[in-house]
Amino acid sequence: MHVDMTALASLTIEKEIPLHQLIVAIEAAVLTAYAHMPESRPHAHAHLDRESGEIQIRVPIFGDDGEKIEEVVDSPEGFSRIATSTARQLIKQKMREANDADIVGEFTASVGDVVSGVVQQGRDPRTVYVNLGRVEGKVPPQEQVPGEIYTHGERIKCFVVDVKQGMKGPEITLSRSHPALVKQLFALEVPEITDRIVEIMAIAREAGHRTKIAVRTHRAGVSPKGSLIGPLGARARAVMDELHGEKIDIVDWSEDPAIFVGHALAPARVEKVEIVDLATRSAKVTVPDFQLSLAIGKDGQNARLAARLTGWRIDIHSDAPSATMREQN
Repeated sequence: MHVDMTALASLTIEKEIPLHQLIVAIEAAVLTAYAHMPESRPHAHAHLDRESGEIQIRVPIFGDDGEKIEEVVDSPEGFSRIATSTARQLIKQKMREANDADIVGEFTASVGDVVSGVVQQGRDPRTVYVNLGRVEGKVPPQEQVPGEIYTHGERIKCFVVDVKQGMKGPEITLSRSHPALVKQLFALEVPEITDRIVEIMAIAREAGHRTKIAVRTHRAGVSPKGSLIGPLGARARAVMDELHGEKIDIVDWSEDPAIFVGHALAPARVEKVEIVDLATRSAKVTVPDFQLSLAIGKDGQNARLAARLTGWRIDIHSDAPSATMREQN
C-alpha cells in the first residue's frame, strides 16, 4: 500500500505534528495489524518509505549462526487492504488528537472567564449541554442554579470552571452558580473594571436568590457603585437579566471593618457598628428596630451574605431595649 507523503506532510504542518512522529505511529499500527494475522511471521517490522510512501512488512532471514542474512517483504493475502484501513484510521486519530489539543489549549486560557453558547439537548437530562462552537461544554447539576430553566436553543453565558482532555475528547466544565460568574458579567458590562479604575473587592452569592458585591475606586471622582449600576441602572439590569432576575446588592468596600460591615448589610440602615474582637473577627451591629427584619433578611439571607462578604461574624441588635439579639456567622 502507499501513503500520499505530500498530503501527509501538509497535514503535519497544518496541525503542527512532527512528521517523523506520525510515520513511526503509522508503522507501529500497521505492524500490530500484521501481527494479528494468522500468516504473520516473527521478528517482522513495518517500514514506510519516506519518499514513495510505500508501506512494507519486512521479515529478517537468519543464518545458522543467528546472523541476519537478508530481509524479505511479506504481504499476506488481504493485508494491503488491512494496512490501508489501519493507516487511515491512525491518521484520523492523530488529527483528532491534535484538534482536541488545540481546543483544550484554547479553552484552558478561558478558565476563569465567561463564555457564551447555546443550550443543547443531551443524553443526561440532569446535565445542561452548551454548544460553544468548536466543542460542547457541560453544566453539571452542582453548577446549575436551583429553579433556573435551560431551554434548548437558548443563548446563555457561563463561567468556565475546568478544562481537561477526557477519554472521548475535550471536557469543558461550565457553571451558572459560581460567584465569579457575576463578577465576570459585570466586567463585560463595565469598562471601568476593564480599565482598572473600579475594582470588585469581594463577592458573596446565593445563586438564584441574591448576590452582594463590594467595590472600590482607584480614581478620585469616580463612583464605584454608580459605575456598576450604570445610566438609569442599565448595566446592573443587564447582569440581572442574564441571571434571570437574581437580586444584586452593590456596596462600597472599605479598609475599616466597621464601615465595611455597615455597608454590607445594605439595604438595611445601620446605626452603629462595634468591633467586639479583632482576633475572632466579631462585630456587633445596632439597627433601628423597624430595620431589624430587613437587616437579617428572609431566613437570615441578608445577614448571612454580609458575613460571607466581609469575612466577619456579625451580631445584629435592635436599638429597642427589649429586642432579642440576632446572631449570624
